[in-house]
Amino acid sequence: MTAMQRDLQPVNFMVSEYQQTITYLYENLPMFQRVGAVAYKADLTNTLALCEALGNPQHKFKSIHIAGTNGKGSTSHMLASVLQSAGYKTGLYTSPHLKEFTERIRINGEEVSQQFVVDFVNRIRPHIDRIRPSFFEITTVMGFDYFASRKVDVAVIEVGLGGRLDCTNVITPELSVITNISFDHKDILGDTLEKIAVEKAGIIKDNVPVVISQRQQEVEKVFIDKAAKHHTPVYFASDIVEASLSNSLFEVSKNKTVYLSKLKLPLKGNYQVRNLPGVVQAIELLINAGFVISDANLRSGLENTVTQTGLKGRWQQLGEHPTIICDTGHNADGIKEVVSQIRQQKFARLFMVWGMVKDKEPDEVLKLLPGEGYYYFCQASIPRAMDASQLMQLAERFGLRGEVVMHVNDALAKAKTVAGADDFIFVGGSTFVVAEIENL
Repeated sequence: MTAMQRDLQPVNFMVSEYQQTITYLYENLPMFQRVGAVAYKADLTNTLALCEALGNPQHKFKSIHIAGTNGKGSTSHMLASVLQSAGYKTGLYTSPHLKEFTERIRINGEEVSQQFVVDFVNRIRPHIDRIRPSFFEITTVMGFDYFASRKVDVAVIEVGLGGRLDCTNVITPELSVITNISFDHKDILGDTLEKIAVEKAGIIKDNVPVVISQRQQEVEKVFIDKAAKHHTPVYFASDIVEASLSNSLFEVSKNKTVYLSKLKLPLKGNYQVRNLPGVVQAIELLINAGFVISDANLRSGLENTVTQTGLKGRWQQLGEHPTIICDTGHNADGIKEVVSQIRQQKFARLFMVWGMVKDKEPDEVLKLLPGEGYYYFCQASIPRAMDASQLMQLAERFGLRGEVVMHVNDALAKAKTVAGADDFIFVGGSTFVVAEIENL
């Protein structure tokens, strides 16, 4: 809890009330992050019913809708930070959280107060009993209600899963943004890139411009056809905006002309070169729609993304001598980017603290991992976590060697005791592994 949030808590507020409320949400409502596909609701009925019961708060503020497989979290945070730098009271709704539930709902970087969470759940308890919504449906509507009640100028809303049937898809935004399309949640979204793109394209609405961060030949027609059906323009950002990285500084060009040079982006992942074009193109369209955002606001927002929005876990450095890096990349496309960046580092030995969830396709990821590393196989404390011993057995088939250290922080501690000052420790494989790192 931040200092501001502590100040906002009423004198009679009991932290135990908040803990009881969160326990109620976790234990009584299906939560995809913990249990997987059984928690996924393949329609918007519950969300619409909850919104209706609360006076449809989703229509009471301007919004920007972000979907995609990889990059939608970074894109959401960067856009929110730029809008904040431009002086807009900016809401930000993202998932999952890493440390605390309140991370999911923010205004100008400040997390929703624990008191609001308690009061909201108490207020809608009769509707919960009647509708039986999922954890994510309640959380989404909570975000809408908070943004409406606090009269934000605009809110950046990140899709939870897919797009077409995601419960965030009850908003009518000023702009839609779709980032990279790659394989993830194939059991729910489909087993081809085209099927997955159809689900993501479901956020495209009538006369609402859509930015596609990265033109991908396999799926571009899906977005072109969907946009045409809804009589709205589609912008492939990578055709217009190009980003590059050299010596830890990013450079952004528009139409082959340098636009932002020596950009000190705090998100150090090389993969941000794929996200920046979508962000820059989105800002241009928002300016065209009447938002007042200067080039200085854009640079300031991008360079202060972490401090202004609290984003964590994107190629985040946790220590030096040895270098310790964590990243929430968790599907094959994301892991390719992570491994590529690991291979660009200079180190004597490589240690990997690694855990995964059991509803992914482990072989597709394990075959990408560095064979020269020594692995500490662990598992996050959620039902979806893959058993660490089973993970090690699967990894051995790909020539990966190591040992099981069940708990994430124990595994990291053991790696630290073995690693020398010139070595490199990476922690990842799952968002939930990163979430359990102490003092993240």
